[in-house]
Amino acid sequence: MNLDIKLHKQDLPDEINFSDKIAIDCEFTGLNIERDRLCLLQISSGNYDAHIIQLNKDNYNAPNLKKILLDENINKLFHFARADLLFIKKYLGIDVKNVNCTKIMSKIARGYSDKHGLKDLIKEFIGIDVSKQLQSSDFGGELSDKQLKYCAQDVVYLHEIYSSLKKILERENRIDLYHKIIKFINTRVELDFASFKEDIWSH
Repeated sequence: MNLDIKLHKQDLPDEINFSDKIAIDCEFTGLNIERDRLCLLQISSGNYDAHIIQLNKDNYNAPNLKKILLDENINKLFHFARADLLFIKKYLGIDVKNVNCTKIMSKIARGYSDKHGLKDLIKEFIGIDVSKQLQSSDFGGELSDKQLKYCAQDVVYLHEIYSSLKKILERENRIDLYHKIIKFINTRVELDFASFKEDIWSH
């Protein structure tokens, strides 16, 4: 399979337009929001394309990207949106609008499995066993072709995975429950931002 991968420095070009549904993923220097930074943001329209934005770590000035993330008419598909939205909130200073999360969908839909990672979903719904070897590589500097391909594969399959999980949720009459839960996502991010890591519903 040939992937159409384009690397953009600092922001998306003015001439790029997306449809009403895009897949998004982010890469960081680590997972500690107090220490690590947002390096890349990938977007796919679902046509085996990936636009990889290498953000400017000194100012994170990306008005074209922010405009898309704030557009309530564009459905944004994430996998583990909680982490991506937290870093976007800190470094781009915005709350992303119209969000869906395939990890949350999977946990509600796939009671037959306890494996809800992206690699597991790609294997089940796409039939491809992708490598996550580069997940722990350094995305803060110059990017290799292998890193770019890795970043692309994290978004190019999300449209199909989303559709497959939505069918299960609808079949099992759990789609309304999912819609109620996903409305809470930005509040969960606010809690993370305020360092409330524990389960606030616990005793």
